[in-house]
Amino acid sequence: MGLAAIAGLLGYFSVMQSVALVLPDSRIQDAYALAPRNGHVAARYSQYMSGPEASPQDWADAVTAAQEALRQDPTAVEAVATLGLEAMLKGDEPRADRLLAYSQRMSRRDLRTQLMAIELAVAREDIAGALHHYDIALRTKKDAPGALFPVLTSALGDDAIRTALVRTLNHRPIWGVDFIRYVARSDADPAAPAAFFRGLAAHRFPIPGTASAAVVNRLLAVGRFEDAWSYYSVSRQGVDRRRSRDPNFKSLLEAPSAFDWVPKSGTGLSTALVPDPANGLFDFTVSMGNGGVLLQQLQMLPRGQYVVEGRSSGLEQPSASRPYWTVRCRNGQEIGRVEVPNSSHAQGRFEGKVNVPVNCPVQTLALVARSSDDIGGVTGQITHILLHTADADPS
Repeated sequence: MGLAAIAGLLGYFSVMQSVALVLPDSRIQDAYALAPRNGHVAARYSQYMSGPEASPQDWADAVTAAQEALRQDPTAVEAVATLGLEAMLKGDEPRADRLLAYSQRMSRRDLRTQLMAIELAVAREDIAGALHHYDIALRTKKDAPGALFPVLTSALGDDAIRTALVRTLNHRPIWGVDFIRYVARSDADPAAPAAFFRGLAAHRFPIPGTASAAVVNRLLAVGRFEDAWSYYSVSRQGVDRRRSRDPNFKSLLEAPSAFDWVPKSGTGLSTALVPDPANGLFDFTVSMGNGGVLLQQLQMLPRGQYVVEGRSSGLEQPSASRPYWTVRCRNGQEIGRVEVPNSSHAQGRFEGKVNVPVNCPVQTLALVARSSDDIGGVTGQITHILLHTADADPS
């Protein structure tokens, strides 16, 4: 055969190898048919054939391809992972360990290698070791969160795992905040995420406000009020269950929980919190013939005597059209009502008393608009509102 013919053959095989290497994983069988002696392609084929639904014959083909891949390319990490997984499934732990160590030396980016390491660590009850490999996988593979976040979230109910996971996140891995957001919106029992977030807060890990609010609201939705307040009091330093919060609307929250001010909207109602570090306000407009709750905040006041005090601005209405503040128990019983006077009266200041009975552990403080016949409706602002114990200094 002449040099030209040999060069042509080399060119042909070179092109076939290149085509095989760039074919997507969904066409790996075609790639393997084109280049069965390419170590990288054979390794990918072994990975494909040893998937979750692999039959005994598939596994036999996968092992053959993996062995051939390593003969052609000793660095074909996917092939090592295939053989390691086979050893693990057969219960040959020493061989699985050796293959795993070999694979780890070559690359930490192979997801199956990390999953195998996780399985081996879990089998040995080595929580720290398992989380170490979770961390590696989540740092190096962009598609790993979809597979691993649900597993980690489901394990948060275990105290030992949760504590170890807090230590892992304390090192600020790049996937940490994404995992927290995933946990907050998951369907897991909200008590476990709340305990997890409390642990993170103790280590000063910055938990996104949206995640904290989501966990608080989920706890409230399932009736776990004490757990909700317990976590809320950790996430909002300085709060006191004997008084309402943010009396001057200073807080700018990305997402409020029910324990924060929650503006309401609806037909004919326009509301807006205007937070400011110095003096914020709550602005409202109610069109003619409409009414309803404008603003509310959930309370967990202990039994006792309380005072509602506040100040309005820009409100000028007949008495029958003025809004009022109400405090109600969960069963709907109203235990206090304070009328909001026109702002021209006493500089808009108002005050009233509330008696919280023993059988009312959870309450709602709300601003309610009455329907008005005025064509201009009702407009105004609340610049201060505080519910506190009768013997407390409101400052």
